[in-house]
Amino acid sequence: MKILIVNCGSSSVKYQLFQLPDNFCLAKGMVSRIGMSGAVLTHKPHDRPEVTISSEILDHTSAIEHVIAILLSPNHGVIKNRDEIAAVGHRVVHGGEQFTASCLVTPEIMLELRKLIELAPLHNPHNIRGINATLQNLPGIPNVAVFDTAFHHRMPEYAFIYPLPYILYRKYRIRRYGFHGMNHHYVSKRAAEMLGTTRDKIKMITCHLGNGASMTAVDKGISVDTTMGFTPLEGLMMGTRCGDIDPAIILHMMGKEELSLHEANTMLNKHSGLVGVSGVSSDMREIIEEMNNGTKSAKLAFDIYCYRVKKYLGAYAAAMGGLDCIVFSAGIGENSAVVRQACVSGMEFMGVELDKGLNEAAKNKESVISTAASKVKVVVVPANEELVIAMDTAEIINKK
Repeated sequence: MKILIVNCGSSSVKYQLFQLPDNFCLAKGMVSRIGMSGAVLTHKPHDRPEVTISSEILDHTSAIEHVIAILLSPNHGVIKNRDEIAAVGHRVVHGGEQFTASCLVTPEIMLELRKLIELAPLHNPHNIRGINATLQNLPGIPNVAVFDTAFHHRMPEYAFIYPLPYILYRKYRIRRYGFHGMNHHYVSKRAAEMLGTTRDKIKMITCHLGNGASMTAVDKGISVDTTMGFTPLEGLMMGTRCGDIDPAIILHMMGKEELSLHEANTMLNKHSGLVGVSGVSSDMREIIEEMNNGTKSAKLAFDIYCYRVKKYLGAYAAAMGGLDCIVFSAGIGENSAVVRQACVSGMEFMGVELDKGLNEAAKNKESVISTAASKVKVVVVPANEELVIAMDTAEIINKK
């Protein structure tokens, strides 16, 4: 069974074509600069070199058309006709309270998805646009929506309700939703397998550390708390997002700097975090390079980033009443030994002991990086959200 995975942004479409049940990626790529001059399609078949094609791609419908064309291409493709695609799985960032699991896309589902745009105005409109574009290009082929919030839907009420007037939750559904759910689900399951157990038997904290970053307390397979909240702005310091701050700061700065709502939102989401503190970059690799060159602001940004991860490690261990495993994933978590070391340093009192050699050798590959004597195991699991979408999509259409 071949499943096409589509992840749409405002001016991009990322895609992968999986062969299931082998979990094998036949091809992957990205269409970038949609609607702009110099749009580019980058395509990598599993058995041939990567190819880059420049074209005029005005919208997402045209982008999906180009993706299908190159998948069918005699020179670069991996399928011979469209009917080989059994279904298309879509990443949808926000599922609200109504979507607690993946679902088959129907006209009724599309109406409900549109109602959720106000909860994720930066993401859901593009996800919906991608679904519509696929429906136009692949008529008759089922589409499945897989939600980034779904894994967190079993959080207890005391973890997801904010201490605001409760009427705001009843009227506007203002609550903690959490994000990166697909990857937290995947890496928690995979880490347990690597340790020779199942996640319903252990307590773990999963750390999705990329340009966007979040952590989740996974107690016996259930997400019981997570750092991102009503939006992806809450929680950890990120590449350009501030994470947790005193909310009064926003009001204070809006008054002092005479910022509009849009300007304040842009400051918090685009000009804060690593780039805001360091004044150097939002990329942790460049932050570490500058830190090693003696740039004090880069060192400060690095220290804040790792301290906040460590603080949540302690908090979530307390919330679960114990800890068996810490999982690092995503771009920074998978690749930066120095970040992993800094995040768990000084936690030996909790039974966390990192093996220096194993930690330094672990880069973008599955690894156990704690010592044999460490009571709390530390594991690296590369992110694979696309595989989660593919597996969920296959499961949904097999039930039809």
